[in-house]
Amino acid sequence: MRGAADRIEGDFGKIDILVADAAIQRWKPLLEMEDADWRDVIDINLNGSATTLRAFAPKMVARKRGRIIFLSSMQGKHFTRDAASYCASKWSILGLMKSAAMELGQYNITVNALLPGLVDTPLTRYEKRLGETIAETGRPEPAHPTPQKACDIRAPTVPLKVGWLQPDDISPAAVFLASDAAAMVTGAEYAVTGGDGAEDV
Repeated sequence: MRGAADRIEGDFGKIDILVADAAIQRWKPLLEMEDADWRDVIDINLNGSATTLRAFAPKMVARKRGRIIFLSSMQGKHFTRDAASYCASKWSILGLMKSAAMELGQYNITVNALLPGLVDTPLTRYEKRLGETIAETGRPEPAHPTPQKACDIRAPTVPLKVGWLQPDDISPAAVFLASDAAAMVTGAEYAVTGGDGAEDV
């Protein structure tokens, strides 16, 4: 990652914006999880994000300017059965983000996090995840749920009545956090969920 930071700085002359986005999931109950299942998720999602920050932030510190955006998840704040390692990794990113915001603010670097809800990606269109999505609405988990069925069942439970979001629904919030309009925003969590989690305190 440090080599990549050096090459990018060499090619473009500066690094203004860093988006740290890493995610894998292991759908296994805690008591059935192998050690590697836990370690892989934490290493990629949390340690990967921290490594990215530590490689690129010095370039921003030297220029006293920068925007850092982490991708957490609403699963970092909600329970999700059989996905404890993923939830733990995404919750930990919020602590990493807030600590980094405190440390890097003196260099005019903002650090924030986006918390997407369910987004239409391969991590969502995975049979186990589709079943869990249906089960979270209080219905029995079907044996072989289709993406459309999971989307249709979930949509009425979300304030904006969407089963899940599209990647393009997340990007405007990232553009805002990367812009001068967000110069006074740091240490903040931005949930882009269609309203999922609106009842959370």
